[in-house]
Amino acid sequence: MSADDRTPQRGSDDRRGSDDRRDAKGRERGGARARGEGHRGSLAPSERRKGTDPARLVAFDVLRQVADSDAYANLVLPPMLRSRSISGRDAAFATELAYGTLRLRGRYDAVIAECVDRPLDKIDAPVLDVLRLGAHQLLGMRVPSHAAVSETVGLARERVGAGSAQFVNAVLRKISRTELEEWLETVEAAQTDEIARMSVVDSHPQWITRALRDSLVGSGRPVDELGSLLEADNAAPRVTLVARPGLVTQEELGEQVESRPGRLTPTAVVLDGSDPGAVPAVRAGLAGVQDEGSQLVTLAFTQAPVEGADARWLDMCAGPGGKAALLAAIAGTRGARVVANEVQPHRADLVDRALVAVPADSVERVQVWDGRDIGEQEPGAYDRVLVDAPCTGLGALRRRPESRWRRSPADVKVLAALQRELLTSALHAVRDGGVVGYVTCSPHLAETRAVVSDVLAALPEGSVEMLDARALVTEIAGTDVPLAERLDVQLWPHLHGTDAMHLTLLRRTGL
Repeated sequence: MSADDRTPQRGSDDRRGSDDRRDAKGRERGGARARGEGHRGSLAPSERRKGTDPARLVAFDVLRQVADSDAYANLVLPPMLRSRSISGRDAAFATELAYGTLRLRGRYDAVIAECVDRPLDKIDAPVLDVLRLGAHQLLGMRVPSHAAVSETVGLARERVGAGSAQFVNAVLRKISRTELEEWLETVEAAQTDEIARMSVVDSHPQWITRALRDSLVGSGRPVDELGSLLEADNAAPRVTLVARPGLVTQEELGEQVESRPGRLTPTAVVLDGSDPGAVPAVRAGLAGVQDEGSQLVTLAFTQAPVEGADARWLDMCAGPGGKAALLAAIAGTRGARVVANEVQPHRADLVDRALVAVPADSVERVQVWDGRDIGEQEPGAYDRVLVDAPCTGLGALRRRPESRWRRSPADVKVLAALQRELLTSALHAVRDGGVVGYVTCSPHLAETRAVVSDVLAALPEGSVEMLDARALVTEIAGTDVPLAERLDVQLWPHLHGTDAMHLTLLRRTGL
């Protein structure tokens, strides 16, 4: 019998003596309780608790910071767990609850919409976040239904008030009566076309689903991989470390933590757990957290052949410093120096911290300049220039799940204009015979191939040539790694287990 069915029954005679008001152990009950008038609403006792456990509170607070402060969950959650002394299984539960809810928000919103009598934008935002957290526990985690409902109602009481807790209870009970597969059939049937159906089931905005479909086709992949790509975006990725060459080897790093070697690069170590801060080499700056796809495109850039000297490298968009540290470590083994440029001072500070362990003579300086001006300020001054351009981040949705709800098509237009300016500046900052690597963590065609095509079209014919990035990546990762028959490279979560990194390599020939 559910809590909603536990309606007290009055006895046939309310005029009971004191003996009738004693329980089986002889304890006297209050008159109201003896008459069945002590019931306090439809919530079961566990659901009337004033609060919930610390892990659920953390997950809720992360969702509110993401919504209210435009924060990123992966930056907010770890310090929050530390400050509240939450670790082990509780920390893992809070992490999955927060990240999973953010990833699958679109799916859960569609389910919630089937269970309420008002538009979702008419529900207070904190209450809606509570409902999403409850829905994820019911439909996306191995949490018993009674615990998911009661604990989420307790969360509602503590964070959004008793009145809202009654509403949360009613909605979650409706959700709990139907299995996930049936819910997916219901919300899918309400959509009008295939893109809309895939978007709601796999929790992506429709414009992103369309863009990913176009990117697959434009990169030489079959369109029927779209479903696998969307699913991969919703899978929690393993934490990957980079063993910075000359500072620590992949084998030495692997001995410090339960892990396995990466499958694409000689520098990657994939953790079995999720606490890189406990790894001695990471604390010392000999290693860092870096997606293996990011490592792979950086290594390929450093292997691209330049004509003549190879001594001065520029990381044009260096913040927060992962690629800069890998570049500087490699430069240290080859007698080269790196200039790390970042337009935002606080991100330049992060670059400084990332470079703490690399040889001092492999870093010329960390500077705060606008990368768009470097080509004019320092024409032909570098042998290599890496442009890890600001982008929509659509290639890292599994790591930054809130990005899918934060970005819009308008962002693509703005960022593509910036990307063209940065790439143009880089081609002027590199010398003739030098190499420019154009990298984005987005597969969107407007941020990748279109940017390169537009920039090259605006330059004198024959002044820049495209190098075979695919051959370099294959040399590093192996011939069994699936890559399209193109000169540029597009990595994919569902194929390579990495973020969807793009790499184009260009050599200046006579600009």
